[in-house]
Amino acid sequence: MMTYVRNGGFYQLRLMRGEEVITTLTEFVRKHSIKSGFLLGIGAAEDVVLGLFEPKKKVYIKRSFKGDCEIANIVGNIAWEGKTPICHVHATVSTPKLTAYAGHLFQARVSVTCEVSIVLGTRRLIRAIEPEIGLKLLQLGR
Repeated sequence: MMTYVRNGGFYQLRLMRGEEVITTLTEFVRKHSIKSGFLLGIGAAEDVVLGLFEPKKKVYIKRSFKGDCEIANIVGNIAWEGKTPICHVHATVSTPKLTAYAGHLFQARVSVTCEVSIVLGTRRLIRAIEPEIGLKLLQLGR
């Protein structure tokens, strides 16, 4: 089970072996009613799925990595769509041959540890679908 500590304006989290990164982060944001923020992290994972958005087709091209990967970094932001928190996360992972791959992080299961810092925002940020793009984008200045 993930452990965490509040440290001033941010949380420091340690995800444990077997936890799914996006699911765990999203549930943490929901449980702690985090209005917005950004996150940074490092660790090790397996069953990683990264993606690249294809704007002409409005779909993600996905690639799966089944073995051990080093999480060189994860970076993302936190917003909401109605009552649903959205952790929009990108990652760079490296394979055992130290080949790096990067993209939108759809899935990763912690294999050793994943250490994530969440820096808190004070305003609730919203995401909504932008039909001409096909993605849920941050709604700022509205």
